[in-house]
Amino acid sequence: MVSTRSHPSEFPETSPLSPAKPRSRKGKWAHTPSNLTLLWLFISLPLVIWDTGYVMLRPYSMPGGILHWPLWKPYDLYGRVDYVYGWKAYNEHNGFTGAQGFLNIVETAMYGFYLYVLFVYGRQSAAKGRGAPGPKSVGWFGEQRYVDGEKGALAVLVGFSAAVMTVSKTVLYWLNEYYGGFENIGHNKPFDLILLWIIPNGAWLVLPTYIIYVMGSEILQGLTIAAGGTSSSDDSSIVKSE
Repeated sequence: MVSTRSHPSEFPETSPLSPAKPRSRKGKWAHTPSNLTLLWLFISLPLVIWDTGYVMLRPYSMPGGILHWPLWKPYDLYGRVDYVYGWKAYNEHNGFTGAQGFLNIVETAMYGFYLYVLFVYGRQSAAKGRGAPGPKSVGWFGEQRYVDGEKGALAVLVGFSAAVMTVSKTVLYWLNEYYGGFENIGHNKPFDLILLWIIPNGAWLVLPTYIIYVMGSEILQGLTIAAGGTSSSDDSSIVKSE
């Protein structure tokens, strides 16, 4: 019989099935929205709600309808710039307009939930998140507001998903024209097209892409901290443990 007393180092003191000791975390993750994100949401959400109301209440919201004036009077012009919003698409039973309007409702509800969590559960502090300005910057909305824990994680996940949805829906809107031979906007003069279609719709590509970048960085940062690693961003994006 072979003795094992001369080989103590070959047998670990704990079983491989024993749970590993958790690594200590250097800080506590928090989400702080950038001022640009908040400004964009406060401007864009009322416009999206206005637009969705027009789409969902057609034909009453269209020119000649009982609800058209005064709330949706500007769509008299826009419906002639973009036939997707005009009588042409409606009379042809083009389902794209209504489908994107329905997605607008879902998207707006997600942004609304994000803002609800931020302002109901958020706290004002010197704590900084990825989206917070520098320590010497003065916020447009006063002292920076942050939300952490499960509520913060849920808020940034929903906000990120909504921004991805906004960009995806807008890209689809543009591609629908490209692959459709510009059937709905090709009749416009170049100046009118740029001023009344490309610039307004382009805003829904640029700003939500910025939100995706900022919130995506925060999600990666939170996952890194949860995994016991070191965040690649500076210390101002972490709320230090007390």
